[in-house]
Amino acid sequence: MDRSVYIAMTGATQTMRAQDAVSHDLANASTVGFKSALSAFQSMPVLGAGAATRINAVAQGVGKDYSPGAIQQTGRSLDVAVNGPGWIAVQAADGSEAYTRAGNLQLGSDGSLTDGRGNPVQGGGGPITVPDSAQISIGSDGTISTVPMGEGPNTIAAVGQIKLVNPDPTQLTEGADGLMHLADGGQADTDPSVSLAPGALEASNVNPSSELVKMISLSRQYEMQVRSIKTAEDDSDDSMKLLQTS
Repeated sequence: MDRSVYIAMTGATQTMRAQDAVSHDLANASTVGFKSALSAFQSMPVLGAGAATRINAVAQGVGKDYSPGAIQQTGRSLDVAVNGPGWIAVQAADGSEAYTRAGNLQLGSDGSLTDGRGNPVQGGGGPITVPDSAQISIGSDGTISTVPMGEGPNTIAAVGQIKLVNPDPTQLTEGADGLMHLADGGQADTDPSVSLAPGALEASNVNPSSELVKMISLSRQYEMQVRSIKTAEDDSDDSMKLLQTS
């Protein structure tokens, strides 16, 4: 009796955690460059004292789905999408190097180039700063070119190059800031094979239809676990009644 209650209880708890992961993906279905999470249920032994029969059904993240999202043309000069595998290097809030595929870049009042969340975009020598310009363009190799204020359209100057990297996906981990970091805390080398699509953005790779199906399936699993707990409770009550009348 106790075993069935314990297994149903842990199953219901972890099903709620799995629902949270699906909800997070659905909430980011329209987030630029977002990658959906991969999760699975695993049977794990219970740590500490207790019977060896005790197990815990744990919903664990097993990585990220790195498949590319659809490329959407915007025509905006500061929008870029990574073609195929690769990442844009940015500076995280703690000063470390991190990586993103969100190419909706912005210019700060001081000329600093940042991603949509305000993280400075990294170049070969650190964060990139763009001087006051009449026109800005970003090439497929990440080179940032400008037409200086007061100059003619043919006067083009390169002011920096976005650091593009392509580390082994197994070495990447998602931080609490939503950025990807190398697991060892290091920095990835520049990869010249990574290219950008200027004037475009990569959409989220979340499939809302699939995520909704997962949500419905998890809801049914949760209801089944709750019914199992209620059944165990009813069986316990019936057993007590039989013992009292015997």
